[in-house]
Parts: sequence; structure tokens; C-alpha cells
Amino acid sequence: MDKNTLLIIEDEKQIARFLELELIHEGYQVETEMDGREGLKKVKEKHFDLILLDIMLPGINGMEVCRRIRQFSNIPVIIVTARDEITSKVMGLDIGADDYITKPFAIEELLARIRVVLRRKNGYQTAMTRTMQINDLTMDLTGYKVTRNGKVIDLTKKEYDLLEYLMYNKEIALTREQILEKVWGYDYYGSANIVDVYIKYLRDKMDEPFDYKLIHTIRGVGYILKEEGK
Repeated sequence: MDKNTLLIIEDEKQIARFLELELIHEGYQVETEMDGREGLKKVKEKHFDLILLDIMLPGINGMEVCRRIRQFSNIPVIIVTARDEITSKVMGLDIGADDYITKPFAIEELLARIRVVLRRKNGYQTAMTRTMQINDLTMDLTGYKVTRNGKVIDLTKKEYDLLEYLMYNKEIALTREQILEKVWGYDYYGSANIVDVYIKYLRDKMDEPFDYKLIHTIRGVGYILKEEGK
């Protein structure tokens, strides 16, 4: 099996070197950049399976790097930073980060988060084609694009992840706990109500403006994505 290749974008040399050595020891191929602009350039030029991204970077800050990456790629991004304010975490996730870990952290925790994100990514890629469709709703996994009846649906990263999971499991009733674990991760400690909140966001964008609804509530269970007439 080919090794996963990770890119570290981190301007603190000691931290970057520490992460590089630990990840190589775990069997990953690793490259490092210490400037946001150069890191973004490398993402455009080469294939990586995951990016570890600091926020406070010279050239372009990590938030902007993540935002620009999401314009052309769905590569998993884990933000690694000393900034632990809730607003920073929310901003990072909303612009497309898959996870967020604050310094100082135990290397075992970071490795576990990397495994979870890669497992999710690799599981979807092997189980799904590049495009998923249910009725007039289409998800382009390569172009990171969702359309319904030909109209582009603008989704945040978390809304996209949620819809991807629902489409992958179409016609299957999913509990809130299943959705929470797969979309938000095993280490999410907030309320399960976050699932209901994001389901509403999705419905407002991809159900309400159209003639029939694809997302249905299963009372006492959770949610299901169903084709029309089923």
C-alpha cells in the first residue's frame, strides 16, 4: 500500500521538525513549508493526502491558505495552532478545515485525528464514484461542487460533509449519533443538536427552493435522504 503524503505548513522550525520526524516514524511521507504563500503553491503543484496547517504564517495566514485551497481542492486540512478561541475554531471549520487542534498537544492525539480524517477520506474515495446523484441533486466530488436542477448550491465545508454522508447512505435512516460521529468526529463534545441545526441549513439551501424534498425526518431516529416517490 502506498504511503500517505502529508504537507506541514508551519513557520516554527522546531515544531515543524518535531512533527516531520514523528510522522515519518509513523510511516507517512512528509514535506514541510514555512511560508503560507509557498505552502499554497506546493498544494497546487503536487499531490498530498492531508495538510497540517498553522494559522500564524508569513506570506499568507493559515485561514486564507485554507480558504484558497477550498476553491480548487477537497484535500483534508487539520489546523494546528496556538489560538484556541472558539471564534477561531468556528472560522477555521467554516472555511473548510476538517479538524482543529491547539498547541500544546499530545502527539498521540494529533496522530489519532490524522487517522480519523484519512480513514474518512479514503473510505469515501474507495466506496464512491467521483460523482453522486439522487434525482436532480448532483455532488461532484472532484470539483467540490453541488448542484440541484442545474443550480449551484453554495455550501460550507461542514454542510458539504453532512450532505456527502447523507448521499453516501441514501435510503438509509441515520441516527443523530451516527451523523455526529462521522461528520463531526469521535472527539466532538458539543450537543447532538448541532446535527439538527446543520440539517436545517441544508434544507434551507437544497430543499426549500425546490418542488420536492429529499431530506426527511424519521421521528425518534434521525434523518434519511430519499429519492422522490420512495
